[in-house]
This record gives sequence, structure tokens and C-alpha cells, in this order.
Amino acid sequence: MNDNIPRPPPLLNDNSPRLLPLLIDMNDRKVVIFGGGQVGERKAALFSRYAPTTVISRSFTPAILELGRQGVCLVNVGTELPVDEITRYVRDAFLVIPTTSDLELNRKIRDIAHNNGCLVNSVDGPEDIVVPSIIERGDIILAISTGGASPALSRYMRQKIEQAIGPQFEDMARLLGGIRPVLKKEVGSQADRSSILWAILEDQDVWKALAESYELAFNIALKHITNGVN
Repeated sequence: MNDNIPRPPPLLNDNSPRLLPLLIDMNDRKVVIFGGGQVGERKAALFSRYAPTTVISRSFTPAILELGRQGVCLVNVGTELPVDEITRYVRDAFLVIPTTSDLELNRKIRDIAHNNGCLVNSVDGPEDIVVPSIIERGDIILAISTGGASPALSRYMRQKIEQAIGPQFEDMARLLGGIRPVLKKEVGSQADRSSILWAILEDQDVWKALAESYELAFNIALKHITNGVN
């Protein structure tokens, strides 16, 4: 049998989530959270950093009330949430997050959101979006997820990776961003530009200089361009 014959990928179970990690500009995409408890608080604290966020609930934790003073929209509702009222809240939303303690209400919100073309992030099980653990270092964004199977493992992995991805990586991203226009001007070949960037990344003198001075590190990195052109 010829082992070089390419084989088709294994068939996926139709019910299996097919999660594709993406970075989405949330600047003008409305997020609506139902539930003002601790779970809603965590969701609001995260999403309000990226998107216009509304929290709908009978009551709110002190932290959510503080977010309200910072610009998060808080909507106080009664005990019952009829279909037409939920529909009105989710109609122009990009993402809907049911976090109430009532499982049936969460399912009703989910179904109404889907019927109105909204994505759903559910605390009761995988839906359209799974929120990863996030590491940010300036322009560097790392997302870690177990597909919702184990949030604790995601947090543990984040802590381990944070130890390896220190602040110097943020400075290196800035440095390479500054180097790219010079490279494009001075080096015509894409292959040569790629080789020079890798040389900079592998240059321990550049990494050491970043701890002392960004300008010093930048000047050392520029020598790779000069040497490459000459």
C-alpha cells in the first residue's frame, strides 16, 4: 500500500463545535448581557473594554454599577421578560450573552437572539462563541481556549505563557513595526526581508538592548539591514 497517497480529513460529527479563532474589531458591535450577577459582571468587565455593552437585569452587583458609571448601559427590568421585550433588547446586537440563574430563561434568550441574527455566548454550554483566556502585550494578543471544556485549564495555561511572554515581546513588536518601512524601502526582495527579520529576532544583542533602551535596540537591528544590503 502506498503511504504517500493523501488521505481525506476525518469526518467531523455534525454536532461537534467547529471553532475558528478570529480577531474581530468590536468597536461598533453591540454586546447585550442578560444577568447582573457575578458571571454577568465578569462578562461586562471584559466586553466593555472592546465594545458598546448593555447589561439587562433586575439587580446589579456593585462592580456592574461602577461599570455603569463608566459608560456601560444598565437596563433595570422586572421579574418577567416577555418575548417582545427580549426581542427589542437584542434586535441590533452583534453578541448576546445570557447569564441569568434561570436555565429556561437563558435558553429563551438564546433562541430569540438566534432568530434575530445575533451570535450567542452561553455560560450553560458551547454556542456560537467561546471566550478564551487572553494575554495582551501591546499589539500582541494571545488567545487560549479549551473549547469550553475546561476554563480552569485555560487560566492555568495563560499563567504559564505569561511567564514566557514578558514585556520585552511588546517592545520587540514595536521595534519590528518600526523596522518594516525601512526594510521595504531598502530591501527589494521579500525573501531577503524575511531573512533579515528572522536575524533580528534571533539576535540576542537586540533582546538585551531592549531591556536598556528601545533606541539602542533599534540601532542594532538597523545594522542587519545595512549588512544585508551590502
